[in-house]
Amino acid sequence: MKEFLNSLNYGININQINNEHKQIIRELLANQIIKEYKNKFYLNNGFTFGILDITSKGTGFLESFDESFKKDLLIENKNLKGANYKDIVAVKLLPLKRKRPSAKVILVLKRANETSIVITKRYGEAILGMNIKTGLNLALKASQKSLKALPLGTVLKIENENNNIIEVLGHIDDESVDEKISLALFNKNSKFSDTCIKESLANGDSVDASMYENRIDLRSLPFCTIDPIHAKDFDDAIYFDEKKREIYIAIADVSEYVYAYSAIDKEARNRGFSIYFPHIAIPMLPRALSENICSLKPYEDRLAYCFKIILNEKNEVIKEELFEAIINSKRRFNYDEVDEILLKKPDLKEHNWLYKLFEITQILRKKRLKNAFEFRTEELRMVLDKNLSLESTFIEKDTFSHNLIEDCMLLANKAAAKILEDIGIFRNHLSADAKKIDKLLNELIELGIDVKLKPNLPELIRDIQSLADELNLRAEVDKLIIKAQKKAEYSSKNQGHFGLGFEKYSHFTSPIRRYSDLILHRLLKARQKKDEKLFNYLLLNIQSTCENLSTLEREADKIAFDFMDRKFARWALKNIGKCFQALIIQNEGICIAKLDDEIKGADIILYDTQANLLQRVEIQIIEADIVIAKIYGKIIKDYLR
Repeated sequence: MKEFLNSLNYGININQINNEHKQIIRELLANQIIKEYKNKFYLNNGFTFGILDITSKGTGFLESFDESFKKDLLIENKNLKGANYKDIVAVKLLPLKRKRPSAKVILVLKRANETSIVITKRYGEAILGMNIKTGLNLALKASQKSLKALPLGTVLKIENENNNIIEVLGHIDDESVDEKISLALFNKNSKFSDTCIKESLANGDSVDASMYENRIDLRSLPFCTIDPIHAKDFDDAIYFDEKKREIYIAIADVSEYVYAYSAIDKEARNRGFSIYFPHIAIPMLPRALSENICSLKPYEDRLAYCFKIILNEKNEVIKEELFEAIINSKRRFNYDEVDEILLKKPDLKEHNWLYKLFEITQILRKKRLKNAFEFRTEELRMVLDKNLSLESTFIEKDTFSHNLIEDCMLLANKAAAKILEDIGIFRNHLSADAKKIDKLLNELIELGIDVKLKPNLPELIRDIQSLADELNLRAEVDKLIIKAQKKAEYSSKNQGHFGLGFEKYSHFTSPIRRYSDLILHRLLKARQKKDEKLFNYLLLNIQSTCENLSTLEREADKIAFDFMDRKFARWALKNIGKCFQALIIQNEGICIAKLDDEIKGADIILYDTQANLLQRVEIQIIEADIVIAKIYGKIIKDYLR
């Protein structure tokens, strides 16, 4: 959307406008925001586009897509015209009366959300709704009598257009409402339509191999899956033939069941990704697919899209074959189990090949990391009790079992990207820009890590990590490095993956939980069949789809984090006045400490305005707000590093 709107500054040809943007062009013309001249559309003077921010007092600020605007544009509440937080809008510049440039909203081009979540509160004699995300109070389109019949603290889903109440989600004091709030804040739904359910159930529970004579039958090979202990959707299975030095990476063949533009496909496209909460997964596909017929469950015949990657004696890839197959996984491992196996080396009988494959992937990993980065990633895991209250937290670190699977999947993802050639769906990661690297180096000096700037960024990062290891700050410093880099995104054109050190990369290995992989499977099958007509059909609006997937990916992460923040806030409310160990993770503007005690991972907004980055401190919890999921505290004691 941003790229399209910016192109109006220079003129965009009628023939370059896709179907998705034609309606926007019509609305812009109707409101005299653009004009047509010689088969091109141009933005009229005095208008601009951007993303809207709204303060708790109801004042708007527009971050213009046009970089010539150095400051955000002020938009008074009376000039918002029903626009909401994070909406993409067209605005008209107002005559300069103040030092700060101002504008008024003319048109809402894309709503960040069609709905909002509010909680009922009493203000004088009236019952109003307080927007959970923005803190703004608003009058609801319902009688005061009906609103007063609801207990104060009722959580409602409303339409942004007219403040109509769509759904009563529950009460803020009920722990089960957190999941509903986190999903609804991003307009996500845990349920599937009846049409989607019927489509998914029509595939049955089992695979009849006799129906797939053209597939390569690999059911005799002892494939296995390696996943988290509570996983139910098994995307990938692996097998290694030691004699032939062939690595088989079999991926659930979701495209065999989910056809382009079917009801399930449309829903999967809208969801983009599965969402994972501590107690439940909200799948991208109906469970009849994601946890049954598509899932590579042990001792069940399953359809797979499989890479066979052949290595020579020097562990160099000499051949990559991609084909449709049928497999029957012979064992379901979890990560902890494989870590113990690799340590104790018991006899696995038909799965003894795991030992040799691990040895090879370690060699491949070492070679790969000469041109890539290795970050000590730590995933926060949360355990809830039967009442959905926070019980405990723990940090899950990358282990040998994770590395084994990761490097197998990287081989397949890299091989898939090669087949695409120049256009398709790629996973790009661009190099960090100079400003962010300068900021990182200044932050590191504060930590006692003084590194000279090098033109070779991989070398610079390895120097930083080496010094961080000496100071026992590696995991924390790795997070700062990741923050300084650009985010990986999807694109229809290849730009390489800086972090992995790959010239070309895509996502192939998780079609059950990522829509990007499902698109890729379809494109690869069309290419293998030399069906250019189908291939080009699947590419319709592909760049727009890629941009949308990048947005949906970030949303899926935000939903998971929002849910955990809500559980942390409820826990903190029960621990007001108590003191805990924490680590300063932000000291610019707002000072934030991350809890690092028996309970880990909660962000505490500190009343203290100054603290050293990554300083270990003892904080006292002063306040917790379970509506906006925020915790406030103050530093009681700090410790020397």
